[in-house]
Amino acid sequence: MTTLDLQYQFSNQFLNIGAFSHNGFIRVISQIMIKHKGPILQFHLHIPKEIALDSFQEVDQWMLILSRNNVRELHIANFNQFYQIPASVFSCRELRVLGIYRCILNPPLEFQGFPNLEVISLLCVNFGASLGGTVINLPQLKRFKLFSCRNVNNFNIKAENLQYLRVTGCPDANAMILELLHSEHLNAVYIRRLSPVEDFIQVKRFSFIVDGYFLKILAAEKFPDSLPHVVQCLQELEFTSFSFGDLNQLQGALCMLRNSPNLKGLRVTHVQMGQEADLQLTSNYLESPDCLDQTLLMLQTVEMTSFEGSRPELLFVKLLLDCCPHLENMIIQPKSTIDAEKRLNIAKDVLMFPRASPKAKVVGAIIL
Repeated sequence: MTTLDLQYQFSNQFLNIGAFSHNGFIRVISQIMIKHKGPILQFHLHIPKEIALDSFQEVDQWMLILSRNNVRELHIANFNQFYQIPASVFSCRELRVLGIYRCILNPPLEFQGFPNLEVISLLCVNFGASLGGTVINLPQLKRFKLFSCRNVNNFNIKAENLQYLRVTGCPDANAMILELLHSEHLNAVYIRRLSPVEDFIQVKRFSFIVDGYFLKILAAEKFPDSLPHVVQCLQELEFTSFSFGDLNQLQGALCMLRNSPNLKGLRVTHVQMGQEADLQLTSNYLESPDCLDQTLLMLQTVEMTSFEGSRPELLFVKLLLDCCPHLENMIIQPKSTIDAEKRLNIAKDVLMFPRASPKAKVVGAIIL
């Protein structure tokens, strides 16, 4: 049997017969592992919270057996105390798929990468101590998902063939995300600081969706005007939960625009500004001559939703109109609570702005 499936259905049988003891659950799995003959290509393990574990010594032994049996797919769903992945797992050179929950992932210093790993899904994983700048090479990695992980800044990976990146609830993952954006094969990126149950928007070829929190951290961490890599393949960009009253978010957004030379579509979803919003500060920044200081040659479509008509919002529109010589569509959707008079004033203000694109036509508060 090349697949050992010891997931919830398996462990639940022990719960039903009252056999959750160190000499029950652990002993049976150890017997399965020791007596198994031949390669184990897939291994699924559910470690229930009901079992009392003094240590993971036996689990470490199972991992050692797997490392000697050419395992290609490894899934560990640990509902017990955090489990530190042993060094033997990092010697599994045939590994294709890795999915772990509630574990500590701290590769040995000599670890250089998984040469065949294609899919990683990590939930509630702690990356432990710093690897001292060691780069982990994952040349075949195509899909990478992180949910509610910690110390992600210690996980420095190189994945040139990455196609799909999804990061949720990982507050210190920004440096890693920025390093991964240069992959030529990326076609979807999702960044959220919210819980994993949030719905994600389906996007087109390399669309990048980020929220205001990511942009705020991007600016707060004092990244230079240029990201580590210019994002050549980024074609569509969306800023969600974005506040024009937050200077850090605004600086982060302009940093993303400045480093996306092939961007064709931009969507901005504005949120109501709280008491901490400083409209004068963000307006002054947008009026400074070098706030963008770059022509967005490829940008064709801009959509702004929940538009309130504040001064920084209008200055942002003016900036884009002035920096986009090939703009074809800019759609401004006022917030539903905005009255007719305010909508008319927004349209009048937009009509007065100079436009670099000769194709832009103005209809009310909508430029077509």
